[in-house]
Amino acid sequence: MDFSTVAARDAIESSLPWSDRDVPVSVYDALAITAKDHGQRPAFSFQLQAGPKDPAETLTWAEVLDQVTQTANLFRSLGVGENDVVACLLPNANETILTLLGGMTAGIVNPINPLLEVDQIAALMRETNAKVLVTLKAFPKTDVPQKAAAAVALAPSVETVLEVDLLRYMSGIKSLIVPLIRPKNPVSHKAKVLDFQKEMKKQSKTLSFSRPTEDRVGAYFHTGGTTGMPKMAQHLYSGMVYNGWLGSQILFQSDSVIMCPLPLFHVFAVEPVLMSALQAGAHVVFPTPAGYRGDGVFDNFWKLNERWKVTFIIGVPTAFSALMQRPVDADLSTVKTAFSGSAPLPVELYKRFEEACGVEVVEGYGLTEATCLVSCNPIGGVKKVGSVGIPFPYTDVKILLDKGEGPGECGPDEVGEICVANPGVYSGKTYTQPEKNKELFHFNDYLRTGDLGRIDEDGYLWITGRAKDLIIRGGHNIDPAEIEEALAGHPAIAMVGAIGQPDVHAGELPCAYVELVAGASATPEELIDFARERIVERAALPKYVEILDELPKTAVGKVFKPDLRRAAITRIYNAALEADGHEARVQEVIEDKRLGLVALLSGHATSDRDKVTKTLGGFTRPWQWAD
Repeated sequence: MDFSTVAARDAIESSLPWSDRDVPVSVYDALAITAKDHGQRPAFSFQLQAGPKDPAETLTWAEVLDQVTQTANLFRSLGVGENDVVACLLPNANETILTLLGGMTAGIVNPINPLLEVDQIAALMRETNAKVLVTLKAFPKTDVPQKAAAAVALAPSVETVLEVDLLRYMSGIKSLIVPLIRPKNPVSHKAKVLDFQKEMKKQSKTLSFSRPTEDRVGAYFHTGGTTGMPKMAQHLYSGMVYNGWLGSQILFQSDSVIMCPLPLFHVFAVEPVLMSALQAGAHVVFPTPAGYRGDGVFDNFWKLNERWKVTFIIGVPTAFSALMQRPVDADLSTVKTAFSGSAPLPVELYKRFEEACGVEVVEGYGLTEATCLVSCNPIGGVKKVGSVGIPFPYTDVKILLDKGEGPGECGPDEVGEICVANPGVYSGKTYTQPEKNKELFHFNDYLRTGDLGRIDEDGYLWITGRAKDLIIRGGHNIDPAEIEEALAGHPAIAMVGAIGQPDVHAGELPCAYVELVAGASATPEELIDFARERIVERAALPKYVEILDELPKTAVGKVFKPDLRRAAITRIYNAALEADGHEARVQEVIEDKRLGLVALLSGHATSDRDKVTKTLGGFTRPWQWAD
């Protein structure tokens, strides 16, 4: 399918309305079709270890259908009905895929981030009233089983725990050592504990219950960075099928080989990647349980791509940045495309990756609340680096602004809130909690993303800022309220404002500016230690704390964060310029109507423009010369 221009996209939409298309009712139906068409082709490959010659297990599409069917039957045998939840607390493995697909077939599956703390995991399972939990059996170098056991003790709805034993992926002397050093699980709970593989293999390879014949919710995804009760986004079969259809028509073919070291608890890996591969009949490779975080994955990454003859790399800016610190030491002749999502990709990193690897980099935009996909750079078309491309077929993006009498649509290059309507948006019911859907939509169907942006005269979408007050660290959403509430508990602090400061590697890192109580004293180091003891989400710990005589405030006394962001941009950019020996410095940070906050640099006459561009090109926030 041609997706190289806006005109080509429009031609796709005009050929046949989405509502009139013959598409599978459910994800299971889509899997059955693919197994029939591509049954003997490889579907998923998983390596426990990252070496380019380490053992791997590959499932064909026929095997995936059989085992997903058995997994769904297993969940039904444990009392999981259409409205019951299977929680999935797993790193990447073939069992994770079976749990996701089998869980959404038998009931509703809820992937949970294993990096969360016990209280957060338990809160998520209580929120969904999860009946079954699939997690790891105790294994060296992971605390997931211990977290799971402690969380189940705090989530009384969980009746059964199914354990996945990674030992089956091992061979040789290591497989003999693991049982001897396997850690004990010290926490007890009342749930029944069973072995996933043993129980799954007892089940029939024919579905024991009727296939879904109508659209329904198949998955819950928790949104990151919230305090208190988490927001739980609902994903319909139709939205998941739509995401898979987009990928199968625009990104992948049946002979595509996709390297995906992203975690399967995240929407990016599940909806655009897993669902697209499922409908295209493509082959996805998952290296190590921890993906990019796994031991040796970055060091062996290029050789892994050579081993599997990868055609398509999936990543995020932090991963691409880390890969550019390593030599390209393998044959990448099969690799054609790299897809970057979750956070903005810095311009210089974009260029370096394309040059070093000889591939086309495609940057995309999506969000959990829309099932995922919204837009991407046109494949084989004109790239406007810094934009997130053009909206996908059957996705309508409006830039809306409250103009006094309700939302009004912005003109070309006018900044407003990005609002999305497409088959992935569950209109009016995005979250499981009805109160959190209030004021979430404009014109009933247009999801308010909380991102600020504009659409240029050529139809390209640009993100310029956020209406939602979030810090995005490497694609991970952090609520600044978590940082502010923790620091506000210090007796010396009168007011606090937390924001994201620019970072070359992560895009943003959390930082905080504080105002002290009159007569009180504290040091930044003391405040960071204080926060460390109180912030549950490790990624949210501020990397920098600065004490100001007085925080900037609005007329009604609220902390005025744009000024804090200006201060952070100035500090970080000047430090980078000084470290690289440039005389240029940030003169001021201005608010541009099209670009958001822009750093203006002085010292053009005495600076090497190309070298300054290289220094600041790693950041996502734009800059310009003031003189």
